[in-house]
Amino acid sequence: MKTIVITGASAGIGADCAREFLEAGWHVGLIARREDKLARVTQGFENAVVLPCDVTEPQAVSAAFDSFVARAGRLDVLFNNAGMFGRAATIDDLSFDEWRQVVDVNLHGMFLCAQAAFRIMRAQRPQGGRIINNGSISAHTPRELSVCYTTTKHAITGLTKTLSLDGRAFDIACGQIDIGNALTDLLQGIIDQNPDNPPPHMDVSDVSRAVRQMAELGPEANVQFMTIMATKMPYIGRG
Repeated sequence: MKTIVITGASAGIGADCAREFLEAGWHVGLIARREDKLARVTQGFENAVVLPCDVTEPQAVSAAFDSFVARAGRLDVLFNNAGMFGRAATIDDLSFDEWRQVVDVNLHGMFLCAQAAFRIMRAQRPQGGRIINNGSISAHTPRELSVCYTTTKHAITGLTKTLSLDGRAFDIACGQIDIGNALTDLLQGIIDQNPDNPPPHMDVSDVSRAVRQMAELGPEANVQFMTIMATKMPYIGRG
């Protein structure tokens, strides 16, 4: 049975991806802070491991990954997905604490989870595995009033490239999926606030299938970067 750990797995893209892999028969470790929310996602699945964990805490992250491997035997894939947007504001209207909160989750958290996965994949036999980072469209083109989120997501692109390079010697592949306007509860709230002019969006299951496609590649292949977004998003061209 193939194995995967998914962070930010209690809601949104992470929860839908967890269900995608669980239904496909993978052994899935689900990381998020709220154990009760993770339990709702995994209800009815025997191939799930609930791993309540704050991804900003180094010891908690290491313990969660070690616990999963003790149960599953190895780690084939990490979907490094946990993240937060933060308050929409110009840089002069943000406090340092607001900045640090987003950096802690989106950058430090993804670093810690990638570090734990890399350590396990390097040491296990057969050696190797795959890390998939959730970058976001904002890793390339920002939204207005998103300085914290956009800065951290640009940093994730650097993390992806470095892991891809450093992992070669250990058969560890690393790729990045950049997602634009998947219909999660968060986006639904934005739509509800502006029902007459909703943003273009796509079904979140499109994202989950794309992540699974990346995860199921053989070790000799890697999707370095994948952009999946709502067709009518104003990402390409002027405007």
